[in-house]
Amino acid sequence: MGTVKCIGTLYFKAANVYLIWEYMKEYLENKSYTTTSYRVLVTLVALLMGLSLTKSQGQTKPTNILCILVDDLGYGDLSVMGATDMNTPNIDALATKGITLTNFYANSTVCSPSRAALLSGKYPDLVGVPGVIRQNLQNNWGRLAPNTVLIPQELKAKGYHTAIIGKWHLGLKSATAPNHLGFDYFKGFLGDMMDDYWTHLRGGINWMRENDQEINPQGHATDLFTDWSIDYLKTRHGDPQPFFLYLAYNAPHFPIQPPEMWLEKVQKRAPHLSEKRAKNVAFIEHLDYSIGKVMASLEATGLIENTLVVFTSDNGGALRFAQSNGKLRGGKQDMYEGGIKVPAFAVWKNKITPGSSSDNFGMLMDLFPTFCEIAETSANSSVDGISLLPTLLGQDQATNNRFVYWVRREGGHYGGQAYYAARSGDFKILQNTPFEPVEYFNLAEDPYEKSPLSSTEDKKYANLRFQLQQHIRNAGAVPWQ
Repeated sequence: MGTVKCIGTLYFKAANVYLIWEYMKEYLENKSYTTTSYRVLVTLVALLMGLSLTKSQGQTKPTNILCILVDDLGYGDLSVMGATDMNTPNIDALATKGITLTNFYANSTVCSPSRAALLSGKYPDLVGVPGVIRQNLQNNWGRLAPNTVLIPQELKAKGYHTAIIGKWHLGLKSATAPNHLGFDYFKGFLGDMMDDYWTHLRGGINWMRENDQEINPQGHATDLFTDWSIDYLKTRHGDPQPFFLYLAYNAPHFPIQPPEMWLEKVQKRAPHLSEKRAKNVAFIEHLDYSIGKVMASLEATGLIENTLVVFTSDNGGALRFAQSNGKLRGGKQDMYEGGIKVPAFAVWKNKITPGSSSDNFGMLMDLFPTFCEIAETSANSSVDGISLLPTLLGQDQATNNRFVYWVRREGGHYGGQAYYAARSGDFKILQNTPFEPVEYFNLAEDPYEKSPLSSTEDKKYANLRFQLQQHIRNAGAVPWQ
């Protein structure tokens, strides 16, 4: 139908051009024209100009999408989020130029499940990733389910060029590698955490790849991912094809390894900080500087004029490495707010109101349908997330009227366990180990989870337990080993 319409439009335009030319010929060759012919000429010229303008407006290039996901960034580890011992002007600028989502959550307390949720739009345990995917099979807790549809596949169908730079962490074999799941280009780390940001090894194995080829680049991983992203953006400059770039940094995930000059700068400025905290501050400030370089590249290429930028983290900060989640209770690997509530900002020139904020509830899995709506395509009907586009645009939207769940499976020194959380409105239940009672909170009255409520004869509590139970039953049908 679209082809027929296009041909019809071209035919109509061609006919108009022909008539205009005939009248022009009459005037130029015969020097004679009637009042009627003149009026028809003017009318046709105006009509053709109107059609051309309408068509050109309708062909506006679709919005580019840059999704920046950082690793283990605590809710309190940005100066814009209240940190007083660090300077993060470039990430702060995202809040100044765009919207701050003050009630945004990761889908898990750890890496792989959150990434699966972001890219699939579904709860991670419903796509076979209830825990961390590792190269050690005896401690591997996930396998991305076959036929899982990821956001790059949806966007490719709308004509987008799709790329991932940085950390993948959703599978080590070719069938679960980025190029086989919708990404046109991949340059980064196929595995999970790096044992060293300079050598880029994990358990002695090099997981650095460019597409399917092993590479051995030199330099700090944060710098590499930044430079590769800038190189990619330069290739998109002037290209009419829209792009989706998923930039997934390893930082500030441990080991905490800032470049020496960044650590020295922090220690000189704030000698009172412990070495552990100073390293973390320097690590994040180096990351902030890198994100500033990426944003500067967007500006320099002019791509910022038509690019949505989303920034967030895969889970909360790790307390044992002196990362901060502000006043929130707990940290990475906890179902308390400190483990799952994350910083989130979005910038979209002339679309999102600069300096705005929203306390609408959102999760990583909501980004999938959001990006689909922006690309003017329908998200797969089976996704669990909802589009947050109205929220980004400052429109009224109800996002907190749903049951949401967090599930994680883990082994190692945890002994092979699962733990959970569920929320509806302001009410939340959680269990950080199967050996402790389920806790129940009203986050509106107790945002820092200091005083568990009594669950006795409480209908909201009973319903949360029931809904979580049904979710666990559904997820149990999805193989992940």
